[in-house]
Amino acid sequence: MVSQADRDAIAAAIDEAELTELALTLGNIPSRSGEEKAAGDFVHDWMAREGFSPRKVGATEDRFNVIGTYGGLGVGKNLLFTAHLDTESPTRNPDLDIHKYSPATLADPEWERCWLENGELRGYPIANDRGPMSCFLIAAKALKTAGYGLAGKMYLTACPGEIGPEPIEEHSGIAYLGKDIGAHYLFHHGGVAPDYAIAAEGCDFGWTSVGCGYAVFRLRLWGEGTFTPLLRHPEVAADHPNPIYRVGKLTDAIHAWTRQWEAASRYESAGGIAEPKVQLCAIRGGVPFQFGDGTEVVSLYLEVGLNPRQKAADVQHALEIMARAAGVGRVEIEPVVVRHGFEAQADEVAPLVGAVDAATRLGLGHAVERANPVYSSMWRDHNVFNMHRVPAITTGPRRWRPTPKDLADSALVYALTALEICGRAEVGEAVQGSSVYPDNPFGP
Repeated sequence: MVSQADRDAIAAAIDEAELTELALTLGNIPSRSGEEKAAGDFVHDWMAREGFSPRKVGATEDRFNVIGTYGGLGVGKNLLFTAHLDTESPTRNPDLDIHKYSPATLADPEWERCWLENGELRGYPIANDRGPMSCFLIAAKALKTAGYGLAGKMYLTACPGEIGPEPIEEHSGIAYLGKDIGAHYLFHHGGVAPDYAIAAEGCDFGWTSVGCGYAVFRLRLWGEGTFTPLLRHPEVAADHPNPIYRVGKLTDAIHAWTRQWEAASRYESAGGIAEPKVQLCAIRGGVPFQFGDGTEVVSLYLEVGLNPRQKAADVQHALEIMARAAGVGRVEIEPVVVRHGFEAQADEVAPLVGAVDAATRLGLGHAVERANPVYSSMWRDHNVFNMHRVPAITTGPRRWRPTPKDLADSALVYALTALEICGRAEVGEAVQGSSVYPDNPFGP
């Protein structure tokens, strides 16, 4: 059992100013998806200085996972913390960004810069996800500083590619890999064996063991290319041979379908509420510098959220029915990205949720609550571990513009949770036995 005295000792070892500086320093290292190397190097070097024996494990030289450990001194459960190095951002390729962002949006300094203003930490990199990452790094340091050894292992991991991108069409190959080289690669090739996992992300101090997936469907609307001087325009756009003129009718049908799909997809369990959402994310058609005969095809790209019980095939069938009923002509529908959602088994994840609740009560003075549905209606990397039967949740500090105290409070909850799950051991104690076979005649 973790006591008030434990709480006080660990809290005293958390230096709020150090944590703030770490979050700001790490947050101000440019780390768009595909460009995580500098941030990964920083985390690796920080872990090395603090004695957490880090390793780099990656599918490519520049996009690696960083894995450190603390504890493993006796017989106890292993708890893995993970957070991602990449941050959402424009591509900074002007030929691409001009088709997605306004100049004012591109100029927003919070995309890639972090600072403390009026007591709040500003910047997307702090919010997602290097603020929570800094919290579990400092949590491990606080346990070590306060003299708490852990029987089980506390894995400290930083991953590339959680946000993206995804290989689609000509944007394919290793350069466009996202999730496949992050926590997925870490799990399979990182030398980790967690009993439980926490995806450290802003959850406003709530928790959820539910995670949504998503699929991106390409709806290819076909028509006829006609030499412009020969065109005879029909009475209504829906009868036009150029499929661009029929996009409006198709998007109206997609919009109506979206409302029905979202309402039917709401999912609630003991681990959280999922409310998957749908949105058109791109459109392609024709070649602008070859404009003499319109185009024969227009492609719409539809992002569809998937609750933990839904499959891409469910969406495929529903979209095909919708397209036939829309009466817009030939439409080919194909998923170009598929990632299913997952959730932990309630009984299996209960010890981890109980430890977070006990840590929150002891550390912050109140019970932990299930997170807002928005946090269980998106992809987070607890999905990777629940996919592989490792009970996992996502939990963390205030998501948007946290205060230094928010980060310190989260670090305390993470540290107390690790102490509860992993169990305490005397620093320097040798490993004894096996957590699976404590009386294993073949040795530990």
